[in-house]
Amino acid sequence: MTGIDSKDIRKIIVACDAGMGSSVMLATQLRKQLRDTGVTVEHTPVNSIPADADVVLCHAGLAARARAAAPGKLLVPFQIFLGDPAVTRLVDTIKKGGTVHA
Repeated sequence: MTGIDSKDIRKIIVACDAGMGSSVMLATQLRKQLRDTGVTVEHTPVNSIPADADVVLCHAGLAARARAAAPGKLLVPFQIFLGDPAVTRLVDTIKKGGTVHA
């Protein structure tokens, strides 16, 4: 998938290698930023991405594993856990409306 309309996003998964640590921190930050949008944010290990995810966020180094674990889901890879432009674009697009692209 290459894009999804922001109004169709109900669940974002932050996936990392073990589902702990950095992904928890990012998921917490995203929950606060998106609290008034109706979007749920969860964190999981990259090999356990739930089928009801609309968008998967993961470090670029885990992107291939995330694609294998969640085929057909919009994958947004990032380089740094806090302050990455890809994550900022995702949040801004959800809040303002538009299409989220991988």
